[in-house]
Amino acid sequence: MPAHPLALALIGAAGVPIAAPSANRFTELSPTTAAHVPEALADYVLDGGPARVGIESTVLSLVGAPVLLRPGVIPLPEIEALIGPVGMAADPAEGAHDAPGMHPRHYRPATPLYLLGPGEAPPAGSGAWLRIGREMSAEPREYAAALYETLHRLDARRPDWIAVERPPDTPEWAGVLDRLRRAAID
Repeated sequence: MPAHPLALALIGAAGVPIAAPSANRFTELSPTTAAHVPEALADYVLDGGPARVGIESTVLSLVGAPVLLRPGVIPLPEIEALIGPVGMAADPAEGAHDAPGMHPRHYRPATPLYLLGPGEAPPAGSGAWLRIGREMSAEPREYAAALYETLHRLDARRPDWIAVERPPDTPEWAGVLDRLRRAAID
């Protein structure tokens, strides 16, 4: 359920349930502004300003015991504090997935993205670095809110590569790390 007043007004005016997919092509970067929506995907776009959260929402399956299908900005411990233990979905096999964004290669810019650990160097050529606490916020929610906008902007410059410092593998960073792992080249 959206929280934005413009989306809520559209739902209210429609008077019927509305289901809408993301406004990005399969495996490509998600839009966080109206300008990111490819013209080929939409005749009309409601522009309520930039997305406040940035990355896609947390997705839980509540069919049976709760299972986390896709992490978002809400850390798993916060969810478990409300509903109890939550299992983790296994990597999906080939075919249909239980939730959006579970494909192993998703949220990718056109520019090759390298997810680098401490001491790892980017490939040769001209590129862009995104480091925590430098080009990107050291606060997980602020980082998540800026991630796709930053990747769209860098991708438009057509560098040889985009290198991203690997965030910590902690509950607060799980959604960001998930998106970066899926966006990175092998």
